[in-house]
Amino acid sequence: MLGAWNKTTTIRVVKVILFSLALLPLLLLVQRIVMGALGPDPAQVITESLGKAAFQLLLATLLMTPLRKLTGWTGWVRCRRMLGLFAFFYAVLHVLAFLQLILGWGDLWVTFTRRPYIIMGAAAFLLLVPLALTSTQKMMKRTGRMWKPLHRLVYLSAIFVWLHFLWQARSDVLEMVVYGVVLLVLLVVRAYWFGASSLVPLRKA
Repeated sequence: MLGAWNKTTTIRVVKVILFSLALLPLLLLVQRIVMGALGPDPAQVITESLGKAAFQLLLATLLMTPLRKLTGWTGWVRCRRMLGLFAFFYAVLHVLAFLQLILGWGDLWVTFTRRPYIIMGAAAFLLLVPLALTSTQKMMKRTGRMWKPLHRLVYLSAIFVWLHFLWQARSDVLEMVVYGVVLLVLLVVRAYWFGASSLVPLRKA
């Protein structure tokens, strides 16, 4: 009984900590807006801050499974959905900020098709939509075996997000290089584990 209580409490505490950390970028951005500390281009700062928060949380979502395998604690996976929904939340805010503050609501099709980085960003966002819609336990049951293959699209979405930011980076690309290295490590680890698991039946045979 005590062990179960400790396990449940630990998961709740970790979730509260991760929830607070996930909300922090928005709170800091609101503080900067209130204090008028956004610099000469507030629209760009707001839009970019929301986009980077979405990307960071997307990477954090991808990190949950490796943490579970490395630590043996299954609680990380139970935090994955929350972080994924936070990533989608920031992505929605990023898109709305871009449309409202930078692009405008005019001829969206022409603008979207003429700028490659926007195409990448739009593709990444569209891939996240079905993942967010099927993140509940009820939708997991409805989609059945298709749920896991569908949610592996998160890796493709993360690649598109990275290309989206890299494409619009000017002289300072160091930050995106760091993000790219982190993403590459997560993808390699995932590919290694997926390949190893697919070989298990062959080894048993």
